[in-house]
Amino acid sequence: MADYRRYAKKPSNTNTTSEPEADEEWDIYADEGERLDGFPDEGEVEITAVTPLRKPRHHYKLTFGELNLMVHEDVMIKYRLLKGMYFSKEELENIVIANERQTAYAEALNYLSRKARTRTEIARKLKEKEIHPEIIETTLVRLQQEKLIDDELYAQQWAKQRVNSQKKGKVWIRQELRQKGVNKENIEQALEEIDPNDEIASATILAEKKWKSTSGEVFDKKRKTMAFLMRRGYSSDIVRKALDAVQQKPEDDWE
Repeated sequence: MADYRRYAKKPSNTNTTSEPEADEEWDIYADEGERLDGFPDEGEVEITAVTPLRKPRHHYKLTFGELNLMVHEDVMIKYRLLKGMYFSKEELENIVIANERQTAYAEALNYLSRKARTRTEIARKLKEKEIHPEIIETTLVRLQQEKLIDDELYAQQWAKQRVNSQKKGKVWIRQELRQKGVNKENIEQALEEIDPNDEIASATILAEKKWKSTSGEVFDKKRKTMAFLMRRGYSSDIVRKALDAVQQKPEDDWE
């Protein structure tokens, strides 16, 4: 049998108001208890108005007489939060938790829309928003299940791009991936997949440019070029091979 207890009376208008509201400041990540302060522990409360908000985007203000609650539009649709419907405080608590999860997920997707991120980078971003640690973990698990974050793949792509496009060495890349929170196993695997010839080729291109722009005797050129390559994250072995290639190549053949 259908449950009509939410509809104490037929709602006169189940649509949202046409004009978005922008005057009030809303804290998306307020504590659950703080959000529901003032709501009665017993009985049910009626949604008397549903108002779209300009900020934050995709959120609505639910009005329960003199009380208000903000929810993401996906949560509003899922729980059918329409004018004229009634909810108990226990039900609202579940809605608040669902809203927190959806808002955290939406925040993570927005962060990912700019470029790929590591698990740790997303966790840091959500922590900045003061999202509860359990909600952050739930969000990260969901993103991993949906293949939206993958630290192993991220490390592999990052390493190849840094060697070939940015002309960085493995030492530099290892430090970058550590800062991004990638674990040691994924870092080392990504570095192992770098073709040594690609790293030598990148180092040699840099060495040629540095050597050509450096004045002084051969000893000075070699010393300054070596220091330059080391700062770019190349190992001493790669630096030696790049310098050997530069010194053996006629300057007329340099790029």
